[in-house]
This record gives sequence, C-alpha cells and structure tokens, in this order.
Amino acid sequence: MIPLAEAQERVLAGCGVLAEITAPVDDARGLVTTETVVAPELVPPFDNTAMDGFAVRSADVADAPATLAVEGTIAAGVPPDITVGAGQAARIMTGAVIPPGADAVVMVELTEVSADGAAVTVAQSVPAGNHIRRAGEDLSIGQTVFGPGEVLTPGHLGVLTSLGMYRVRVRPKARVGVMSTGDELVEGPQALELGQIRDSNRHTLLALVAEAGCEPVDLGSMTDDEAEIAAGIRAGVEKCDALLTSGGVSMGDYDYVKKVLDEIGDMSWMQVAIKPAKPLAFGLVDGTPVFGLPGNPVSSMVSFELFARPGLRKMMGHSPGAWHRQPVLGRAAGPLRRRPDGKTHFARVRVEYADGQYQVTSAGGQGSHQLSAMAAADALAVLPDGEGLAIGDPVPLLILR
Repeated sequence: MIPLAEAQERVLAGCGVLAEITAPVDDARGLVTTETVVAPELVPPFDNTAMDGFAVRSADVADAPATLAVEGTIAAGVPPDITVGAGQAARIMTGAVIPPGADAVVMVELTEVSADGAAVTVAQSVPAGNHIRRAGEDLSIGQTVFGPGEVLTPGHLGVLTSLGMYRVRVRPKARVGVMSTGDELVEGPQALELGQIRDSNRHTLLALVAEAGCEPVDLGSMTDDEAEIAAGIRAGVEKCDALLTSGGVSMGDYDYVKKVLDEIGDMSWMQVAIKPAKPLAFGLVDGTPVFGLPGNPVSSMVSFELFARPGLRKMMGHSPGAWHRQPVLGRAAGPLRRRPDGKTHFARVRVEYADGQYQVTSAGGQGSHQLSAMAAADALAVLPDGEGLAIGDPVPLLILR
C-alpha cells in the first residue's frame, strides 16, 4: 500500500491545467480568471443620489427648518436641466444625477411639500455630501478590480458588467466523461434478474462531476467486450478533458477495463492505505487523464472526493489551497469505532454545529456497499489507524455540503 498523500501527488502531477478561453460573463460563474481586470471607467460614472428626496445647497438648510422653492424634478436616467441656486431645491429620484449647484440630498421623509408643489420645507439640516454617491466612489479608472486566479461569483460578474465588460478570460469547465462497464449492469426500473444490479455509480459520478463545477458527459454503459470498451474509452478521451470509470481496479482482478487501459494508456494501478477506496487507477490515454475508481458505490464516491475532484479543480485553474477540501475540527458526539489495519479510515458521519463546534455522529452502516449512509452523511470523518474515537474526542472532518 502507498500513503494517501503519495497517491494524490501522482494524480495531481498528471492533471494539466486547461488552456484559457474567453467566455461571456453570463457563462462565467464559478470559472477561474486568467487575467488582471482593470477598470476602464468610473463606477458610479457620475455623482448621484442614494435615495429619493430633494437636492439642495447645504448652506440653505443649515438653520432648518427652511422652506425652499421647488425648481422641478430630476428622474433617474435623465440628464438634469435644472441648476439649484440659493433658496432653491429640486425633487430627485434614487440614482439620478446630482444637478449643478446642489451639494446635498435631503431624504423625502425629512421634507413636507406645499399643497401646490411649489415649495418644500426641510425639517433638519444636512451636511454637504449627504446621501450623494460620488463618481468613482466604488471603482476608479485604472484600478485593479481583481487578478488571475479569482473564482467568479455573481458579485464579480456584476462588477464586470458595471464596467461594460461582457467577456472575460478564464479557465473553462472541464468536460468529464463518465462510463460504466459490465454485463451485470441494468439501466431502468424493470425487475432485476438474479445476478443483475442497477447502474447507480454512473449517475452518482455524473452528479459529483457537476457539483465539482465541471461539465458532465454521459458516455453510457458498455458490456464486457474489449473492442466496445476500447472504442468507448477512445471516443471519450477525444471529446472530454478527463474520463471516469468505476470498477475493476483491484490488484489481481481480471477485468476488461483494466486490460484495455493497460493496452491503450499509461496507467498506474495503486493500492492506497485508506478505507474505503483502497484501489485506484490513474493515468493518461492519448494525453487525457483517466481515473479508474473502485466499483463499490461508497468507495467510488470517496475516491472521487480524494482524487478526482482535486485533479479536476487543478485542471480548471483553482489555486492549490482549493484543490482539496480543507479539514475542520469536530468532536465525536458518539463513538466512532474501527479496527487497526494500517489505513486511514474515512467514516461517513452526520454533523451538527452546536456550542461553537461540530458535533459528529455516525451516518449509519460503514460498509463500502452501503450507499444510504453516504447519502445521509454531511461529512467524512478522518480516523487514523487504531481503535477509533470515543465520545468527546476531537476528529478532523471533510465537510461535503
């Protein structure tokens, strides 16, 4: 067996970063920037009011209450055709341009308009600049907005469009193909015959790929036929950036996937000192990373979390600190037992945040075939070799959701 860190290093070394693209901002959420974005214009582009009210000269209301003549109304989106002089005011709507002469805005709640609308009484004095958003207050011309390596959120996309920038250079989503093989696999709700199982791994992995920010590509299920499997893998690596298979990666197994990958790829077959997900295959087929994950459902999911997800995130340009889920510390609220076997165990657990820390309990059966416990889990508890943990013991956690 090899240590977990060594296996992860082998995988990451084989996952190259994808070439940058220029993407429309509406397609860029979650992608990673490859450029330094510099503001080409001011945000906001002009002095404007933060709320509905009256634009005034602050000196005219210094001894409030004060009554001023209303010279007109300034709506948002319309250049002002009013100049505010001594003893005058202009009704103004949120976002509208501050008219010449005015240096403050009085919110409407502090005013009372005469019956004929010709005058307004201001109840309180306001300082110069009151409720005015200055041009360039958010961003100035030439200011660095954000740099390369930034994961674009909805807020980032709003900033870009506020600057008139509708395309951005990023790393693309990785297109990740997922395929299943096996004569025993069945797709659909029909009754199973003896020896058949439903193809759950493919659907699970497609969902995990999407959750990781990649573009999942369903390559379907194939029978145990070498020619069909070889053609499927070659077709997959031609149109995808990475490929996932599940099953047939244990040492000594005779499996058509293993045989084909050995013939057409440069593969490494590993036994990792972890449970579940001990067997792992990783390598390149025509330069494309191929992950051979274990066939047991829980092992497949844990292997994806520990190996495939970090590799795919590296490919999409995420920083090294974001390749892996970062562990947080919890405390066992119930016993988490295991037996010494020279491996690190990843127990499926539920977590509840209480009294300033995560309280951890088992999510159910810990067999690698018991997918229901994985579905119930909020996290993986990292259990070092030994007898496990007693109530109250600290435990590192990889939070899954």
